[in-house]
Amino acid sequence: MTKKHIDACVRDSLEQYFKDLRGAEPHSLHEMLIQAVEKPLLDVVMKQADGNQSKAAEWLGLNRNTLRRKLLDHKILK
Repeated sequence: MTKKHIDACVRDSLEQYFKDLRGAEPHSLHEMLIQAVEKPLLDVVMKQADGNQSKAAEWLGLNRNTLRRKLLDHKILK
């Protein structure tokens, strides 16, 4: 899967979201999208990194402490 494919998936999902609103105005769209994407992103990256937070943080371009906080926030880490 390329960046272009991911972009197309996001665009298609957002187009469907606006269709489902049937003219209603969205609220907190940015926050909703970040919440929808961030948790599965962290989950998959942590699995691919075999639970290695340092490796996952490097792959994500995050500070390890920031990654740890996000993992706790999303209840991926206990």
